[in-house]
Amino acid sequence: MRAYDNYLRWLYRSGRPNLFARIQNRFSAWLFAAGIAPRLVAALGIRGRRSGRVIWFPVVLTELGGTRYVVSMLGKNTNWVRNVAAAEGHALLRHGDSEKVYLTEVAPGQRAAILRQYVRVAPGARPHIPAGPNASLADYERIASDYPVFRIEPELVG
Repeated sequence: MRAYDNYLRWLYRSGRPNLFARIQNRFSAWLFAAGIAPRLVAALGIRGRRSGRVIWFPVVLTELGGTRYVVSMLGKNTNWVRNVAAAEGHALLRHGDSEKVYLTEVAPGQRAAILRQYVRVAPGARPHIPAGPNASLADYERIASDYPVFRIEPELVG
């Protein structure tokens, strides 16, 4: 498992996906959008703040207390997190069907339990988050401000 963890870290060693990660992400986003994978995964589409076009990437959905969340496993300095801010939270979620959603950032003080659940359901994120699936909530509270969490809400029309 250590070799696989090292591989996952290598894919994002500069804090951004390298060529192999971009290829894998593009394929995964297509697969997840088509609904050919477990329901815990989806493709998230956010309008690029510079390009203006919708950029799709794979995400693991985390459910806690009947609410869905997405987490930035690479922290707050990622393009998709900045694009969410620029798009004022408006996004698309695809897993078979397409759903217009609104992403609301969760306050750092409320992230610990969500982050722990995320690490439990997203094994690919474990090498990037310095707390294991069985770590205490206190461990997650210490790192919560470094990993943005967004609550997924249906976008209200009107």
